[in-house]
Parts: sequence; structure tokens; C-alpha cells
Amino acid sequence: MPGRLHTTVRSAPFSLYVHCGFMRRMARRIDTYLKRLVSEEKFDFYSVVRDFADAEISPRILDWERDHTLVPDDAIAKMGELGLFGLPIEERYGGQGGDHTDLVLMGLALGYWSHSVAITPGAALSLGAKPLQLSGTEEQKQAHLPALARGERMFVFGLTEPGRGSDAANPQVTAKKNASGWVINGEKCWSTNAKWASHVIVHALTDPDGRNGRRSTCLIAPMDAPGVHYQEMSGKRVWEQSSTGSIVFDNVQVAADSLLGEEHNGFKVMATTLNGGRLFIAALAVASIAFALDKCSTYAEEREQFGAPIGRFQRVQDVIVDLDIAVERGTTWLMDLCGRFDKGTLSRESAAKCKVDCSQVASDLLVQAMEVCGGVSCLDEFGLIRHHNDLFVTRVGEGSNYALRDLIVRPLRS
Repeated sequence: MPGRLHTTVRSAPFSLYVHCGFMRRMARRIDTYLKRLVSEEKFDFYSVVRDFADAEISPRILDWERDHTLVPDDAIAKMGELGLFGLPIEERYGGQGGDHTDLVLMGLALGYWSHSVAITPGAALSLGAKPLQLSGTEEQKQAHLPALARGERMFVFGLTEPGRGSDAANPQVTAKKNASGWVINGEKCWSTNAKWASHVIVHALTDPDGRNGRRSTCLIAPMDAPGVHYQEMSGKRVWEQSSTGSIVFDNVQVAADSLLGEEHNGFKVMATTLNGGRLFIAALAVASIAFALDKCSTYAEEREQFGAPIGRFQRVQDVIVDLDIAVERGTTWLMDLCGRFDKGTLSRESAAKCKVDCSQVASDLLVQAMEVCGGVSCLDEFGLIRHHNDLFVTRVGEGSNYALRDLIVRPLRS
């Protein structure tokens, strides 16, 4: 990791790291695996974000949940001060110059306590800044990346629609050319970070008669443009502290230079963006397994039944061993795929496999961990029920597992 990132993270106030509770004092099993998988500098970065989450997120998350509030602005500002919103943005644009491994390490550190918190900078980067980095013009990068890196702006990716989920390559939102640029109409939903977004990247249909994969275009639209209407989606019981919005476009006029990437090449922009995003979602699943492993193994040694800690019973040991195996396998797989992503050699199938497997294994094991801990698992303050609920999103987010299995099997049928 470049020196500037290390310096920026280290400059965070010391007070962020002192009130960490019992989890700070107890060694985490995932740290054992990460320490031998990444460089010392990257592990130091992970450790600082982990300690920040222990100090700033862990003591507050229960209050946010019970008050039904989104991640507060002050918590987002502190993540910005730590440099997290500029993590993989190049230094010449004011970012930290990190790579996708750093982004995933941040997801593991923050996701240990809360997917909602982790996805806030995670989506801002992997779904917001990343498409601009990969497909934007130099003028677009100069105009937006410095503010994104400072956390002063946030881009949201407008992809999913009320009538389009897995069939994202054929959007119903349209963009039509006119003398001034483009006019956008339609609705996007399930847009993460919509509340805080300054701009939305709109994946829109621009050539209905084009060949498959060449029908859509990505455009950048300001959220305060006339005709853009945002509403937070109500009734959500997963990722409850994350902003999830519906964005309606009513004859929204954007300039010709709002084009992101090539015309009618929006599918490529979308697919490249989602490849890295699936690794981040997989990291959240692994973070949940890591939390469950520490919680379950500690509880099993403290809880006594029939005159002995339940950790002495074979069935309980089996669950803990399965959790441990899943953490080691998931972290090893993720670090390998992140390296391939940064080299530009990661296939869509490999990213999909990792996301499908990590999310499904985590969901299955969370239920077993809760059974080991019994009724206390249902209490919000114990933490497992939060991960149990949030893991549902990892199975449907960034492409549902059912749809991704179709993608994975294609090379096996050729």
C-alpha cells in the first residue's frame, strides 16, 4: 500500500482507538489468516480500520438499530477523515492510491460489526467512484474524483429497476439524444447510498434494436437536476442503517459530456463495475462468519450445561470448526481474487463463484451458530441476528445467486 495511505490512516485521532470493549482485547481468528495473506503494511491498514470500527461503530450500532436511523452524518464524516472514501482513488486525484485488496480489507474490518456501515464507503467506491475511474474521461475524473476522495461527494449506481433485476443488461429506463445531450426517463430502485449521493450513474437503454450487450449507455446525472426525484425505500429489514433509495427520472436533461464510457457500451461499464463489487459483497459474508466464529467460540466456553462448558460437546465443536474453515477459505480466496482484479485478469465467473459460495456458506453457518448459542442469539445486543438478517442481501446483491449460477455454468457447457 502506498505510503500516503499509511500516513493518512495513522493521522486519525488517537481517541478513535481507545474505547474498544472486550472484542478489542480478544484476538480475532480472521486476523491470524489475514496476517499471513497480506503484506505487513496492508495488515497495519486493516488493523487501524478494525480498531476504528471497534471504537466508533461497535458502541453505537445498537442505538442506531433501535432508533431505526441510517448511518449518522458524523460517522460518515469520521470515515472520510480516516481516508476511507478515497481509498482506491489515485493520489493525483487526491485519493489514497490503494487497490482492491485494500477495499476488501476495509469491508472485512467494518463488516465485522455492521454491513450497513461497511457498504456506505464500500458502495461509494466500488459502485460509485470505480466506474468513473475505469471508464471516465480525464475531464470527468478531474471534475469529480477529488471531491469523491474527500467524501464531499458520493456517486450512486442506478442499475436495478422495478421491472428489471437479474436482466440488468436490458434496462427499462431510457435515454434519448437531443440537441443538448440526453433526456432520461424511468425509475431506478434499490440504489445504495441514494440519500447521500450528489450524482447518479444511470444505466439506460439507448438502442432498443442493438445487439445484446450493445443496447445501453451509462450517463452521469446530478441528483439535484430538474426532474430527478429521490425517495428512501421504506419497510426494509436488512441493512437497516444503509440508505436504499428509489430514484425517478422525469424528462431529465443531461449534457453530452455526461456520457460515461462509450455510447451503447453501458453493459461493459456495468459488468466491469460489478466484478469488483461482488468481491466486496463476498467480503461482507466472510466478515459475518468471522464475527460468528468469535462470538460462538467464546460463548461455548462460557456457557455451562450438564456440568461442563458446551464447547466440550462434539456437535458444538463441529460448528465452530466449520466456521473456522469457512473463514480461512474465504479470506484466502478473496485475497487471491483481489490480486487478479488489480491485474485485470479476474474473470466474471471467478468473481461470481466467490460471491455465491461465501454468501451461501455464511448464511447456512450463521443459523448453526445461532442454534449453538440458543435463545440469546435472538437478542439484538448479542449481534448474531443482525448478521443473520443482513446476509440475505449478500445472496441477492450484485446479482442474485440463482442468476449468477447461470453465468458460472456457461463455460462448463461449452
